[in-house]
Amino acid sequence: MTARRTVEVLLSRYGTTYAAEAGIRLRNTPQPLYQLLVLSDLLSARIRASVAVAAARALFAHGMRSPDRMIGSTWQQRVDALGEGGYRRYDERTATQLGDGAELLLVEYGGDLRRLRKEADGNLDVLRSGLRRTPGMGPAGADIFVREVQAVWPETAPFLDGKALQGAEKLGLPASPAKLARLAEQAEQAEQADDRGPAVLAAALVRAALDKHVVDDVAART
Repeated sequence: MTARRTVEVLLSRYGTTYAAEAGIRLRNTPQPLYQLLVLSDLLSARIRASVAVAAARALFAHGMRSPDRMIGSTWQQRVDALGEGGYRRYDERTATQLGDGAELLLVEYGGDLRRLRKEADGNLDVLRSGLRRTPGMGPAGADIFVREVQAVWPETAPFLDGKALQGAEKLGLPASPAKLARLAEQAEQAEQADDRGPAVLAAALVRAALDKHVVDDVAART
């Protein structure tokens, strides 16, 4: 089993970003970037990723797709949407944080995370620090956001956080982000696949870190 073949199988089977799974058509525009911020916040809690994704989809389905719309919703509407997605353990606290976070984003950045991007100017420490000002957003949530946003903010790539590298270790892959990115490029060339980028690789590696079935499935196919 070669490392490149492992990456080929991993990407073909599990190469979907969490943003895509949550129905976010990620672009460098305010609304999808805000939706990614909400998703990152939800994913950072000690709860199954599938539940966090379902909760994000429920919030967006109820119209809470921008900071204005989030503030325009009631606390109870946010609680109900989170519960609809199965996000019940942290629903009340998270409903409050979502409202506070939307207000902060509007006050500090006019609701546009591209202003934070400009402020960071390619410095990941500044970017993560700015993200962590969002209520409920800790280091894990900031890393999730950067991991996914590298699809549209190329200056952050290749970004593979500790969780992604944990997945690489479980798959027997190198722990170097640069080496992993090269393996992904080689795998895509071999498969004549479209360039899926480091965000897809990162998400696939995280899935391997979180789910032993992913590791076993990839091993069985290589």
